[in-house]
Amino acid sequence: MKIDWVALGTVFGVSLVATVALVGLFTLGIVGLSKRDAAVAANGGTKGGAAAVAATSAYASFALCLAAVSYGIYLIVI
Repeated sequence: MKIDWVALGTVFGVSLVATVALVGLFTLGIVGLSKRDAAVAANGGTKGGAAAVAATSAYASFALCLAAVSYGIYLIVI
C-alpha cells in the first residue's frame, strides 16, 4: 500500500482554506447583525441607512455560507 502524500496534502490544504473561509463569512454575518442592532439603538429605535447596510451585508454573508455548504453537499452526493 502506497500513500499519495501530495494528494493528501492538497486535500488537507483545501479543507483548511474552505473551513477558515466559511467560519470567516459566518463571523462577518454575526458582526453585521451586531452592527445593525447598534445602529438601531443609536438612532433611538429607528432603522437608518447604516442599519440597512449592516443587515444587507450580514444576510449576504449568510447566503454565501449557505451556498458553500450546499455546494459541498452537492459534491458529496453526486
